Amino acid sequence: MKTSTFFGLIILSFSFLSYSFGTKSTELKDFKNSKFKIEVVAEGLGVPWGFDFLPDGGILFSERSGGIKVFNAKTKEVTSIKGVPEVKASGQGGMLDVLIHPDFTNNKTFFFSYSKKVEDEFLKEGAYTTVVARAILNKQKNALTSTKDIFVARPFNTNTHHYGSRIVMDKDGYLFISIGDRGVRNESQSLKAHMGKIIRIHQDGRIPKDNPFFETKGALKEIWSFGHRNAQGLAFDPMSGDLYEQEHGPRGGDEINKIEKGANYGWPVITYGKEYWGPSIGEGIKKKGMKQPLKYWVPSIAPCGLTFYSGKKFPDWKGSLFSGALRGKHLNRLTFKDGKIDSEERLLNELGFRVRNVKEGPTGLLYLSVDQGKILRIVPKN
Repeated sequence: MKTSTFFGLIILSFSFLSYSFGTKSTELKDFKNSKFKIEVVAEGLGVPWGFDFLPDGGILFSERSGGIKVFNAKTKEVTSIKGVPEVKASGQGGMLDVLIHPDFTNNKTFFFSYSKKVEDEFLKEGAYTTVVARAILNKQKNALTSTKDIFVARPFNTNTHHYGSRIVMDKDGYLFISIGDRGVRNESQSLKAHMGKIIRIHQDGRIPKDNPFFETKGALKEIWSFGHRNAQGLAFDPMSGDLYEQEHGPRGGDEINKIEKGANYGWPVITYGKEYWGPSIGEGIKKKGMKQPLKYWVPSIAPCGLTFYSGKKFPDWKGSLFSGALRGKHLNRLTFKDGKIDSEERLLNELGFRVRNVKEGPTGLLYLSVDQGKILRIVPKN
């Protein structure tokens, strides 16, 4: 069979499934790694920006256009959740990440981030920002209750890009949130703005007193680290407990960083990227007092979604860091040696999907969402 015919059949097979839900297995014979196959969990969706796993085996996910939905693992049906707040679904904004509380079985609580139109006395035409909310999911009524915004990024502006935003929780129950620079790059270096920061708060929005700038005059006390551009990946190493972040650079300069309390990661003073029209940015690639990335990409792959693999389904992958790629249209597997990233493997290139998010599931399978409106999972071949 000719290569063009083979890929045409693959594309055609996905198009036939584009408005159905269920688990359909698709094996691609020319995968470089022959140890796995791809299963389609749900498709015919919008852009599934964030997702997380419910205790009953279902998946809670967001659609960038503004919805939050649930995939039922038993019936294979997708249900829309009512009572979702209005979002600013334009530019790079919309309904963003979701995170299920570890005690969801008892408290039915989850967190989500979204772009919101807000009132500003100086910006009469309207302003926008990144917001994180906490809500209770009533599955019987398929509705949210007790929804409350627990974090609102400031200052506001009229841009509709670089919102961030990922949400993770550490073993002590603190929330970490990534906020993009919102297109005002110099705000990333200012401790008076949430833009370009990793934020740390309690689950009800209160600010921990041991945050690094809690006692700093004039600083916003939620800030954990700064000097970021547009972070769309956060993940804790399950072995060490260390937090890792990935962010979009401009033309090149995408980064993976190990996040340290109070540290400055340089944007826009230092970067390996350039302006889209060619010139260099800032003062170069290094500066005293500013952290270097563990990994950077030139040209850009537009990384999105980040997770460590700790399961048993793929023993060779244990300890690997997985990252999606939007522009690169692949899934990255990164390995570590002596605390440094020492190798990179690019998977799923053949699919040509913009990989928006990736997470390890509760049974050790690897799940990913793609902008083509699908949630997929990687399973071992027998």
